[in-house]
Amino acid sequence: MIKETTLSRSVRMICVGGLALGLQAAHAQDASTEPVQKVQITGSRISAPGAESPSPLQILTSADIAASGAVNLQELLQKNPTLGTPTLSRTNSNFLTSGAGVSTVNLRNLGDSRTLVLVNGRRFVSGVPGSTSVDLNTIPTDFIERVEMLTGGASATYGSDAVAGVVNIILKKNFDGVLIDGQSGRSSKGDDLKKKLALTFGTTSADGASNIMGHFGYSKQGAVFSKDRERSSQDQTSAITKGHPELAFIPKSPNFSGYAPQGHFYGDSEDFTYDKNGNVIPWSTNGVNGVGATGYNRSALRTIAVPTERYLFALNGTHAFNDNHSAFFEGTYASTKASSNIEAFPLGSDSVFKGSGGQVPAGAMVKGQLVKNPLVPQYLYDRISDTDGDGIPDYFFTRRLSEFGARHSDVDRDTFRISTGLKGTVKDWNYETYVTYGKTKEAQSSTGQVNIPNLRNALSAIPGVAGGAPVCSDANAVAEGCVPINIFGFNTVTPEALKYVTAPGSLLTAVTQKLAGASVSGDLFELPAGKVGLAAGFEWRSEESSSVPDPLTQAGLNAGNATPPTYGKFQVREAFVETRIPLLKDKPFAKDVSFLGTFRHGDYSTVGSTNSWNAGGEWAVTSDFKIRATRAQSTRAPNINELYQAPSQDFPNGLVDPCEGVSSSAGTALATNCKNAPGVAANMAAHGGIFTLGQPDQQGISGYNTGNPDLKAEKGRSTTIGIVVTPRSIPLLNKVTFTADYFKINIADAIVGTDRQYALDQCYNQNNQVFCKFITRRPVQTGNLSAGSIKYSDTAVTNSGGMGTEGIDMTVSWADKVGPGRLSAQLAYTYLRQFWRRDIPEDKANPSLTPRNDDVGEITANNINAPRNKAVLNTAYKWGSFGATWTATYTGPVALDDQFLKSLSIAPGTVGVGSKTYNDFQFTYDIKKEAKKSMQVYFGINNAFDAKPAPIISGLPGSSTGTETDASTYDAIGRRYYLGLRVSL
Repeated sequence: MIKETTLSRSVRMICVGGLALGLQAAHAQDASTEPVQKVQITGSRISAPGAESPSPLQILTSADIAASGAVNLQELLQKNPTLGTPTLSRTNSNFLTSGAGVSTVNLRNLGDSRTLVLVNGRRFVSGVPGSTSVDLNTIPTDFIERVEMLTGGASATYGSDAVAGVVNIILKKNFDGVLIDGQSGRSSKGDDLKKKLALTFGTTSADGASNIMGHFGYSKQGAVFSKDRERSSQDQTSAITKGHPELAFIPKSPNFSGYAPQGHFYGDSEDFTYDKNGNVIPWSTNGVNGVGATGYNRSALRTIAVPTERYLFALNGTHAFNDNHSAFFEGTYASTKASSNIEAFPLGSDSVFKGSGGQVPAGAMVKGQLVKNPLVPQYLYDRISDTDGDGIPDYFFTRRLSEFGARHSDVDRDTFRISTGLKGTVKDWNYETYVTYGKTKEAQSSTGQVNIPNLRNALSAIPGVAGGAPVCSDANAVAEGCVPINIFGFNTVTPEALKYVTAPGSLLTAVTQKLAGASVSGDLFELPAGKVGLAAGFEWRSEESSSVPDPLTQAGLNAGNATPPTYGKFQVREAFVETRIPLLKDKPFAKDVSFLGTFRHGDYSTVGSTNSWNAGGEWAVTSDFKIRATRAQSTRAPNINELYQAPSQDFPNGLVDPCEGVSSSAGTALATNCKNAPGVAANMAAHGGIFTLGQPDQQGISGYNTGNPDLKAEKGRSTTIGIVVTPRSIPLLNKVTFTADYFKINIADAIVGTDRQYALDQCYNQNNQVFCKFITRRPVQTGNLSAGSIKYSDTAVTNSGGMGTEGIDMTVSWADKVGPGRLSAQLAYTYLRQFWRRDIPEDKANPSLTPRNDDVGEITANNINAPRNKAVLNTAYKWGSFGATWTATYTGPVALDDQFLKSLSIAPGTVGVGSKTYNDFQFTYDIKKEAKKSMQVYFGINNAFDAKPAPIISGLPGSSTGTETDASTYDAIGRRYYLGLRVSL
């Protein structure tokens, strides 16, 4: 159904009722005797009749949201082919130390930080500490009137962060009555439980001068556990090896962890573990086809989808003092609870006794005499010796701290935002002033960590008095409550010892945003083609963020590296001016020609001055055919995390060590570089001259992400050229709207984190020492971890050589009466021609030394899924009281990351996964439908045909831990049903 709203009296839009996407049909206003109202749309500050953005603008309406059944806006936005892989969602945030359950948006795959999210044209406070990423959980879907998505640089209009584009969420206003929406659903597996209750209400004063409306919403989405999907129920990894691409999607299963609950112990020359009865047995991580395995299945406790519970309250109001001046108010409060769940903590003795490399003393010196620890089994004691010269025999161990329980984090996240201001008209000039305050606070409590100082004390025990129970060897520790710990075998840690060594964790974060601004817009003078419009204004913004972990984490005393607090802030003052100049009107082959230009100057407390500009034009050749184009320079200043983030631990998946399999006798540059790395030569000597890695080495890679206070602002240049065809004069096509837009965005000095696989390739294959500083290898064997294996693969943000994307967007929509009802259809399609990045500044003299990494048509190690082809088809049919909608979302095939394949001596582009199509349906029935009262029941099925996700299994780039797929792109949950009721009073 084609809808005409107040906005579309000036900007005709095809808003297909009940579809998942809306499209602006950017054609001229038909002649009408109805008064034309001036409007303002995303992409311009100038209000004018017929004002349209020369940049591609897609619109999602409240009807589209209702037809999707989504309780979170991200679920619906991700169907749009212009959207890329979100950094945070319910299905990719379980393993993160912060941000569980957050939902962000990423235009063009250029990063959440380059997508500016606005609410009613003004910035919204971030939901992620240290960043500008808005948590879409905090925006009540039932309170949204429409969402306008502008793709292409828009920093000149809205300021920093709009390099990829803008998502402008317009909230409802002037609402009268009560709207109630309740919904319940679940997956076909009985999980992913969904509940929703939303109440929207509003009233207008008798004289029409004041309106107030509010919203209360509650929603809950349940957990989905890895063990409840066959593909992810057991630890596995890809069987791919060098030169064998055919093994990529064949899982090596099981692929259990070498950190097991019963422990794995190392003497001088042998290692062993225990069975369920406490008997010594040989260690065998995976056994034979899983039989006799002594390793640990981490998937038993992992989560595919993070459970999230939200309470939302919003209040909007306006009051007109007279016909020309009014005040407005916007208030939002969101309380979100989420929890993450992963396997029990894997502890190695190298994390307990870092100074000695992990050597654990098996006794203590008492009055100059060696006293054996009575908890150390005699079997182990007989097979160890003093290897560090302190007179005490020592051993190594690894152990899964199963008695501690899963590492579980509960997150309470609160977002509060208030905005108020004045707007009106003075002598035909519009003005608006506003102030905004927003704050997001997060309190996270976690379990499953260990207090390392206490554990050291507890591992050193001596016999008690007169042969009594063992006691800690340190008298001071005993006085402080030390209880000896027995780590040998299953469930051997007593409750008392557990209490002594447990270290509950906490994390407190806060993001504060303050805004103030004012703008004016109006007409300067009149040209033959129309009036010249002008808008100008200024904005001031302050951003502040902090992240404070618990004292043990800060000191590095819970088995991880020290993570100090992160704190930062900045202020920016900006001024902008925009003009719209009509050039021709009602001329042959020039129905309407206009120019739009914008300039913004910013002054940052961190990076100094920045300049952004935008120049665009529209040429309506006829009423049925229009050409539009823009050229823009956008800037983005680094956010607080990029500048000031303290080292934050990560666990990269799917890295391939270029040195694996290298021979000590080889004379290649790769072999030379590898042999010069710590521990590699010793590894070769121990394995017949071949650098050899085991399964624990692959699973034992960690790394840290850090900020860079020396960053400067990045600059993005974007170009869009498009056509809009609305053949209203052709009877057979007068219900069709077609658009095609070419886009190209190149970012200079892009702020990016160095790709870990790229760093490994550059360090060892290319001998680029700049990247070797990101890699730390183990100089000697530590427990079951080999000498020379990668301990840390770090990354830090820098102003790189740049990144960019290029492609074509096309849409076609149609709506008309068919049979007894009305049918509408729309297809949106994006073809991606280029998508690239350069991790270091380009060498202008010799560009071949700094090649760019082309990722188009790939799924990368950075979890970016960039298929060449994406599309969504929407159809809706309304017949009397019955309605039906169908949404088909298509994601094209992608190859595995070229850097990953190169590291395995496999030609880039030769290994990948095929396309995926997901089908969603919703059916509605109007029980009652009157002017002001209605009741509708609806039933929906998402992923109706239960399409399985692409097999991006562990060990392959892009795999989301615990899901065995890229859960940011593919549906990792499966078929889901929901039933709801809407009542309007």
